[in-house]
Amino acid sequence: MKPFTVRLAFHGDLLLFLNRRVHPEILERILTEKMSVKDVIESCGVPHPEVDLILVNGQPVDFGHTVEGDANIEAFPVGHQNTQCKEQHLQTHFDKRFVVDGHLGRLARNLRLLGFDAAYDPQAHDRQLLDRMKSENRALLTRDRRLLMHAIVRNGYCPRSQNPDEQTIEVIRRFHLLKSIAPFIRCLRCNASLEKIAKDDVIEKLEPLTKIYYHQFRRCTGCGQIYWPGSHFSKLQRRIEVIRSRCS
Repeated sequence: MKPFTVRLAFHGDLLLFLNRRVHPEILERILTEKMSVKDVIESCGVPHPEVDLILVNGQPVDFGHTVEGDANIEAFPVGHQNTQCKEQHLQTHFDKRFVVDGHLGRLARNLRLLGFDAAYDPQAHDRQLLDRMKSENRALLTRDRRLLMHAIVRNGYCPRSQNPDEQTIEVIRRFHLLKSIAPFIRCLRCNASLEKIAKDDVIEKLEPLTKIYYHQFRRCTGCGQIYWPGSHFSKLQRRIEVIRSRCS
């Protein structure tokens, strides 16, 4: 094919994915073969799950649109304020089930604390993460942008911060989860749901002081871990309230 020029403009925090040393307002690519707009955008370092609206020569398109001639492409993030294309979303804005990669263990724990289904295996390889994401219909959380670029990924997010609490706030905002927070209903170890259990049914497993001072217990339906509102409970409650207030 005759070479053609594609000009790309990225909006909002999509700019964070571009090469910081090369950060012009408009990127230009010279192409010698037709490509999907998804591949053109990702060639600039921007994962497709981060893009919620694409305009090619001013018209909204999906990721499968073929670019085969000179074109102006605009890419907008989730939460964009393009008032002319309110109904042209490419991403799911609400999700409560996640698979979290091995480098985000504290984020997974935070999500479980808040009541969200966060599958996490620190030993899982990329293919295992992708397979679980697909088979269980989960959103993928990872800071590995190359992993997010796999065509199989339909819904996902790359946390910007390296701080687990900040990452948690980002995920809550990205997937509109504030009203769905339900603390202390999931096991922090294995992600299974918790059930109320009578003290008499677990008393043989309790330490002497726990037997005396605590009367309300929950047990994990998966691994059997026992939980009670011990000395750490008020600290966790304060942490949850800080997260709530930051997200509201």
